Amino acid sequence: MAALNYKHLHYFWTVAKTGGIARASERLHLTAQTISGQIALFEESLGYKLFKRVGRRLELNDTGRMVFDYADRLFTIGEELEEALRFRPGGRALQLRVGVADAVPKAIAYLLLEAALAMDQPIRIVCREGKLDVLLAELAIHRLDIVIADSPMPANVEVKGFHHLLGESDTSFFATPALARLYRKDFPRSLDDAPFLMPGDDAALRPRLLRWFEKEKVRPQIAGEFDDGALLLAFGDGGAGIFAAPSAIAAQIKKQYGLVEIGRTDAVREQFYAISVERRLTHPAVLAIQSAARANLIGNAARNHGTGVLTDS
Repeated sequence: MAALNYKHLHYFWTVAKTGGIARASERLHLTAQTISGQIALFEESLGYKLFKRVGRRLELNDTGRMVFDYADRLFTIGEELEEALRFRPGGRALQLRVGVADAVPKAIAYLLLEAALAMDQPIRIVCREGKLDVLLAELAIHRLDIVIADSPMPANVEVKGFHHLLGESDTSFFATPALARLYRKDFPRSLDDAPFLMPGDDAALRPRLLRWFEKEKVRPQIAGEFDDGALLLAFGDGGAGIFAAPSAIAAQIKKQYGLVEIGRTDAVREQFYAISVERRLTHPAVLAIQSAARANLIGNAARNHGTGVLTDS
């Protein structure tokens, strides 16, 4: 066997970790053909096949699993060294790499992350926004420290991770002053036949809203569906319809956009999670976020029980 080529080993590890050559090519910024060729050279140098094809997917064979175990330990140790140097007191600013699922309201993301900015230690936050499955792939290869999501770790993704509840909030309903005058009275029955902006299929809030509408026997007219929370807010600000958002950020939405909170309910609650590859959170900035979130989210929900019409403060 030829001397071990660590570049080829890293390519192999990335393919196995992300679940396929296509995803690995995105992570490594190389073409799928290049990675496929490098894997073939690696197998040739070892004298063993490492993958078996199952339908259109590649799966590790017995030898592949053994090689992966060694590679995983090797590269994990390297990443632990990198983390140790990043957290070294007196060194450069602490870096926090965060993925924010696009279903999470931007104001909630800021509410959570501002605790890290308030730390005594200088910090540099790198934020990435996108679909949850894409962010989890980034997390799996340690390009992110945590992913902030509105749901726990999905069971149908081939990524090893752990979710940590940060907090939860009641749900409030917002509209422009003109719409609020029409639909504020007799909430929530006033939502029947009202124009409503619905979160997209990936949002954990969507099925909770639909169940609540059914329970309250109201059928809003869906004026639009949005995967991106910021786009939904922009349409709401433009008067396209009523929309729901966490009560924890109600004051900010009213102040920043001049919108009116027409009602809220504690029967629909949004939960927010930090997803990490660690069973136990250790990053100092993430621990600060977790601590602050328990006060700002769970505390907010506890103070704002009830369903009903709101008066402006």
